[in-house]
Amino acid sequence: MTVLTLSGVAGGYGEADILKGVDLLVAPGEIVTVAGTNGAGKSTMLKALMGLLPRVRGEIRWDGDDLREQPTESRLAAGIAYVPQIANVFAKLTVLENLLVVQGVPRVRQRAQEMIALFPVLGPLAGRMAGSLSGGERQQLAFARALMSRPRLVCLDEPTAALSPIMAKSIFGHIGRLPEFGASVLMVEQRARDALEISHRGYILDQGRVALEGPAATLLDDPRAVALYLGHAA
Repeated sequence: MTVLTLSGVAGGYGEADILKGVDLLVAPGEIVTVAGTNGAGKSTMLKALMGLLPRVRGEIRWDGDDLREQPTESRLAAGIAYVPQIANVFAKLTVLENLLVVQGVPRVRQRAQEMIALFPVLGPLAGRMAGSLSGGERQQLAFARALMSRPRLVCLDEPTAALSPIMAKSIFGHIGRLPEFGASVLMVEQRARDALEISHRGYILDQGRVALEGPAATLLDDPRAVALYLGHAA
């Protein structure tokens, strides 16, 4: 059983294909990591999933329905949340305002307080402008915003980018808890080894195609994956 299925997804910008036929599955309650070198098409794949890529071929199925012709708003309403690498909070709004402006949330103030309880670091910061937060604080606010609408899938684009190793470890801890709240996770991440360690399955993209896939533990021990994409354990 899957909630998300990508079949032969290709496309890009202008006439150039960045994605060249990606097949991918996400099951309920799974954390799935997509890794690969820079330019492999990882972030482009998320943009295709969210309807943000101008030209897409193939199938993007959510609960069996093809989303390819659906606008981004419909995909969000269907239960898919997206946390981009940058511009993932409103810098000129307070932490609390960032939560309250999420559309379509019943009892939004109560839900905002639930998110602040879930991410306690946000409590003392509720009146602070989001633009003044540290990188780790901002990511936790971005996660809280994503969970406001009770999504069934959270798509994360480089959630630990530019964070220190200590803060990245903390963020991975938060990501590992997301399935507890009913959300599967599809994560694009450069810290591939750390991401796979909290994942159920993984995919490695190379030049717009899936080069390797399988259970996360298998990929972590795969000599090809280690030699070409993951690096050696510290």
